This record gives sequence, C-alpha cells and structure tokens, in this order.
Amino acid sequence: MTGAPVQDRDTTAYRPGYELVAERILQLIAESRLRPGDRMPTENELAARLGTSRTVVREAVKILSALGRVRAQKGRGLYVADDDGMLGASRWEGFFLPTDLDHVYMLFEFRRVQETAASRLAATRATPAELRAIETAAETCRQGHLTGEAALFDRGDDDFHLGIATASHNPFLVAAVREARRLQHQSSTIGLRGTVGGHAAEAVEEHAAIYRAIRDGDPDAAAEATAVHLDNTLQDYRREIQRRIFG
Repeated sequence: MTGAPVQDRDTTAYRPGYELVAERILQLIAESRLRPGDRMPTENELAARLGTSRTVVREAVKILSALGRVRAQKGRGLYVADDDGMLGASRWEGFFLPTDLDHVYMLFEFRRVQETAASRLAATRATPAELRAIETAAETCRQGHLTGEAALFDRGDDDFHLGIATASHNPFLVAAVREARRLQHQSSTIGLRGTVGGHAAEAVEEHAAIYRAIRDGDPDAAAEATAVHLDNTLQDYRREIQRRIFG
C-alpha cells in the first residue's frame, strides 16, 4: 500500500474522506495479507500512513466494524474481524474491494451462477410455506418502493433472494447467496452510500416474474427471470459507480 495522501485521489470530489479511507484500509488488509484475527495498525498509524486525520480514520473504522470487516477491542487495538462465512473466511474477503468495478462485475457473475441454480431448484422443491415467504418478501419490496422507504425495500430484497435460496433446500447455496449479498452491501455502503436504486421499479416487476415462475414449477423460466434481474441490477451498479467516479 502506498503512502500517498487520500486527498490526492480524483474521486475525492464525489466521495467523503471517510469512504476513501475505508476503502484504503481494505486495500491495506489485502496487500498486507492480513488474516482474520491479525492485528492491524493503530488509528494513529493509519492516519499517518494515509495522510489524513485520526477522526476520519475513526469514522472509517466505524463503517468497517458495522460491515464485519474490522474489530476494535478497547485497550488492545484494531483487528481483522473473525469471519466464519463461506467467503469471509477465505482469501476473497481481503480480495474484494467495494468500489473496484471489476470486483463488482465478478461478484455479480458469482451471484448469477448461484442464484439461477437456486431458482431452478426452488421451482421444483419449494414448499407452500416457502412460496408464501417469497411472495411476502416480494410484496415488502414493492411497498418499500411505493412508499420510498429504502430500508423496507432492502429488507424485502434480502428476504426475497434468501427465501429463494432457502427453497432450493441446498444449504451450500443458502450460504453462498447470503455471503455474496453481504459483499454487495459493502459496495453500496462504502462506495455508493446506499444510492443505488434507479432500477428499483423494474426490480419489483422482475421479482414478480421470478416468483411466478417458481410458483408455476418452471425451472427454466425461473432461471431466466433471475438472470435478467441480476443483469439489470449490475447495470444499475455500473451506472452509479461510473457516475460517482467520472462525474
């Protein structure tokens, strides 16, 4: 990791300093090959290395702590968070950088593989209770969009995708979908401040198409509808990241 000051980066005009520092701390973890449980530099050391203030570092650490990437122990310092997740415990956790567009592409590529498979299986395995849960989640998402309540939309979106994975009756797919969505949330929180959402209206209708295909027991239609939904969501991320970076 270089010692160039954070303010030298062109993206400063579009993103607050603590977001940039959060991303740079993730780069430090990756480039230093730190593992879960490893001790990190202190806030003062990070501030000096990144050419910023301890206050900005502290705000960045709060974000990373909330996202489960860093653990602050009072009186002991900062540590790479222990994470037993399927992806979190592996090299992918240090590898993934929330605002690297190539990484976002690869994450969606991964999601496309896992979630189309989950949708196919759900179309043949979903129980009546699981179908109701998927339908309810889709409706929660719709209500969040209609009322402008982003938190409600996000909750419905999470419940919808995880509900389909659950209906696949494959715990490995459930774990994969959960972890991939967690990394996607990091992209939104750190890189985009939760601003992705231009695709929300279409997403509501895409959810409905996925649900209908699963309800009707049509694996091919379910997989196709899921692929369309994820491809369109990726385009939403692509547009917003490029807007934030290039103006």
